[in-house]
Amino acid sequence: MTRVWQWNRPVTVREVLEDLQQERSIAYTTVMTVMDNLHQKGWVRREVDGRAYRYTAVSTRAAYSAALMNEAWSKSDNPAAALVAFFGMMSAEQQEALRDAMRIVLPTLPGGSVPAAGEGTGEGVGEGPGEGTGEGAGEGTGGGSGEGAEAADDAEPDAGR
Repeated sequence: MTRVWQWNRPVTVREVLEDLQQERSIAYTTVMTVMDNLHQKGWVRREVDGRAYRYTAVSTRAAYSAALMNEAWSKSDNPAAALVAFFGMMSAEQQEALRDAMRIVLPTLPGGSVPAAGEGTGEGVGEGPGEGTGEGAGEGTGGGSGEGAEAADDAEPDAGR
């Protein structure tokens, strides 16, 4: 999926294969199977181009990431606490990206305003008393270390799940 998102155009199995082979040995049939699985799951659409298919992403990587975050958040028995913990794990760069996103979204909501960095309570996002340690967070989530993680990232959003 990474290649399809990066290139942002219809791609063939051969193109994906040739790009992946620059990094590791992989069979044409493996890439073809993964692309077919992505199509069956609705992640890509395909159209016939001669004797091959051209695959196009159905949604953006940003939309996929947002759906993952929404799914995880909606399963929490305490959504506010989950958000506080999540914000506490954010780097300064991620906090700034959140502020930027909130500036875009909040003007459309009643009473929407976003404090700039350092404004408000004087604390960073999610850095209240006892917050922001992030200990134990993210464990067991399939974050992608170890062999095969790159293939899953390159292949399919939910490979092996």
